[in-house]
Amino acid sequence: MRLYILYGVLLLAVLQYSPSVDATKVKFGPLCSGNSNNNIRGCDSKGCGKFGATRKGKDGVTRKHKGVDIVCSDGSTIYAPFDVKLDGKAVPYKKNNAINDGVKLKGEGLCFKLFYVKPDKYSGSLKKGQKIGTLLQMQKVYPGITSHVHVQMCDETDPTKYF
Repeated sequence: MRLYILYGVLLLAVLQYSPSVDATKVKFGPLCSGNSNNNIRGCDSKGCGKFGATRKGKDGVTRKHKGVDIVCSDGSTIYAPFDVKLDGKAVPYKKNNAINDGVKLKGEGLCFKLFYVKPDKYSGSLKKGQKIGTLLQMQKVYPGITSHVHVQMCDETDPTKYF
């Protein structure tokens, strides 16, 4: 019985003093080569890049933009914004097209997805600034759009505060 109590006390001590990350203080490092400031896409003929912007789908249904679009040229290198774990494939569309790829990532207490990216791999770990992959050819699917990497939190909250 004493042994169980001792283990319980030790477990509480470890949990209490384990370092944790305060996700409210996290800032994304540069995501895209050529955009070291992570500039957010403004408005163009295809819509606006800020979180919550109104979108009208091909089906005529109005919805809210669930992420933020970081300006990035087609074919640019996409970098890890901080140390991350790659947690599998993430796709923005139900129907396949030339830009329907992306990756789910976890790090610094956050879970987020990057869309329109062809990752070099879908699992493993990367350090801040290491290459995740390449931005896909957005102009092939949406001619005239400001090409970008879409950042969406797994819980669909506003990622703007991290930029």
